[in-house]
Amino acid sequence: MDKEAEKPSCCHHEHNHHHGHHHGDKPKVAADPSAIYTCPMHPEVRQVGPGSCPKCGMALEPLIAESEDVAELNDMKRRFITASIFTIPLFIISMGDLLPGKPISSLMSPQFKLWSELILATPVCLWSAWPFFVRGIDSIKTRNLNMFTLIGLGVSVAFIYSLVATLFPGIFPPSFRNADGHVAVYYEAAGVIVTLILLGQVLELKARNQTGEAIKKLLGLAAKSARKIQDDGSEVDVPLDEVQVGDKLRVRPGEKVPVDGTVLEGKSSVDESMITGEPIPVTKSEGDKVVGATINGTGGLVMRAEKVGGETLLSRIIHMVAEAQRSKAPIQKLADTVAGIFVPIVIAISIITFIIWAVWGPEPAYSFAIINAVSVLIIACPCALGLATPMSIMVATGRGALQGILFRDAESIEVMRKIDTLVVDKTGTLTLGKPKLVTVQPTGSSDSNEFLSLVASLEQGSEHPLAQAIVDGAKEKGIALSEIKDFESVTGKGVKGNISGKVVALGNKALMNDLNIDYKNYLEQAENFRAEGQTVMFVAIDGSFAGLIGVADPIKESTPNAIKKLHEEGVKIVMLTGDSKTTAMAVAKKLGIDEVIAEVLPQDKVEVVTRFQNEGHMVAMAGDGINDAPALAKAHVGIAMGTGTDVAMESAGVTLVKGDLSGIAKARRISRATMNNIKQNLFFAFFYNAAGVPIAAGVLYPAFGLLLSPMIAAAAMSFSSVSVIGNALRLKKVNI
Repeated sequence: MDKEAEKPSCCHHEHNHHHGHHHGDKPKVAADPSAIYTCPMHPEVRQVGPGSCPKCGMALEPLIAESEDVAELNDMKRRFITASIFTIPLFIISMGDLLPGKPISSLMSPQFKLWSELILATPVCLWSAWPFFVRGIDSIKTRNLNMFTLIGLGVSVAFIYSLVATLFPGIFPPSFRNADGHVAVYYEAAGVIVTLILLGQVLELKARNQTGEAIKKLLGLAAKSARKIQDDGSEVDVPLDEVQVGDKLRVRPGEKVPVDGTVLEGKSSVDESMITGEPIPVTKSEGDKVVGATINGTGGLVMRAEKVGGETLLSRIIHMVAEAQRSKAPIQKLADTVAGIFVPIVIAISIITFIIWAVWGPEPAYSFAIINAVSVLIIACPCALGLATPMSIMVATGRGALQGILFRDAESIEVMRKIDTLVVDKTGTLTLGKPKLVTVQPTGSSDSNEFLSLVASLEQGSEHPLAQAIVDGAKEKGIALSEIKDFESVTGKGVKGNISGKVVALGNKALMNDLNIDYKNYLEQAENFRAEGQTVMFVAIDGSFAGLIGVADPIKESTPNAIKKLHEEGVKIVMLTGDSKTTAMAVAKKLGIDEVIAEVLPQDKVEVVTRFQNEGHMVAMAGDGINDAPALAKAHVGIAMGTGTDVAMESAGVTLVKGDLSGIAKARRISRATMNNIKQNLFFAFFYNAAGVPIAAGVLYPAFGLLLSPMIAAAAMSFSSVSVIGNALRLKKVNI
């Protein structure tokens, strides 16, 4: 998981830094100074506490969106409001003479007008624009030129030029002066640029807070406190972060289950829709597992806490979503590379623009040269380009999480839509993974209850899931089990032991052959049961054949529909299983699966995935067990069933929280919608810049007399960022 540690990062905190935050806390309004912050565009940048990214200058965000992180937003708002207060009168004074009758000139002398512009522009260009200069200078120091390099250059050139023109107008040659001998100043351009870009920043930070909504929703699900039963039987309410593993907790009717654990007493139905998305409550009684943040129905429960703090399923979901929102999609690397080449080229175009206007431009040539060079710097700002991918990824990950689909990283979202082959492990993925006893077939006239009693008594000693199914089946029928002596497990063959003086053996053909028992007459019957999808075992009592036992793993209700949907999407489905071929084919026929690979050993699963990859397929692998982990990691996209093991979830790119395959078709649709959205965003981002640069440089001036003022350039640039964000937020409503 910890890919971060390999990258040069600002701090090497372990990944569980979020355990320190208490998920039950009230949202803190101030930023937590000890939290880890990271850049939405450069996830490898990490530091303790807020700041801005040394590479692209964007505001860093907390790794886990604990609550509204409004410090940066409030700062930008203050700077924006201040800038607006000074810029509006500045704009009126400088542009007022364009109105008929030149109202401004009739009110104030040129000298007074000049100085009032300087006084109004100074706080805007020095205080409001300060973060842009700091980030611009940082970008030059670290040689990571970015949007702030361009903004900083543009604003400072316009302001310093105007300042010199105000204080020392005598030093400028005639080529700087207009018809009536004055040197033009551009305070209003500098002021308006700063104000518009600050507006863009405020809108962007607001929207970025919105993209974290999914995490905030998930955080809001956690219970705030737990009712702990102390050793003396008294009960006390404790904050969630004080619950320890092993604590006994009471969950009253209607309350949220505080942490993950097991029911010790009581019976109730629990609404688990927050993790499964299923509205039907699940009945829980002694021995059942419960998950933190699910809602208890009408009964009372006493539970034992087993996973607390950052270990609970909810915390892990939140952590996975946060990590995914911060990860980089391969397509983003393209945008980064482009931005890296783009900024130096823009600075070069700006310098060329200046030279051409200065040499060949109409009088006052130098004024035109400066103002057009500044326009080029401002319009070309690639900030929308940097936002295009991360915004869509953040919205999509949040959207998926609320549907029970967790993407571990942006790459999984990008690759998911290209998947054409799905390799599925049968047990626990297509089926429930909880085998049930379905056939009890003793030979001849012996009593089936007595037969089952002997078999189940023998199986009490075994760890195998099939054994568990037989014991449970017997208990359900109310059959008493007897003591077992001389229990022996024969690896890969079966078990034997002595029950009430009878020697009982249960297993496969190999075991029967070892014991020289004749089972030939029953082979056909066994094969028929297998053809129905059962796993069949032979039973011998006191050295002679006694009957058959059949256990089947029922297919999940959601599976047939999910497979139909995947087939509609054109995905080929391959089933892997350790079962015999006949059993596997029976399941495959029922479900319409394209290819079956039976009798696979766990270690061979990786080879199967590799084989399909070598044939040129994009392979997704879905599984739920520890033995699936290597194959999940090898596939282009590993899909873990959230009902399975932690190891499977850690090695997979996508986790389906409710462990139901229909999530895969949904994940593909999210993937497709996201990639389309990113492409639209990149178009928005590029289109403004590419179209704006030549106009700003003055290409249309000779033919149409058109120039793009730096103010319009700043407006266009801010608008491109806002349109990218608006487009990304549309993903919230996409149909899945």
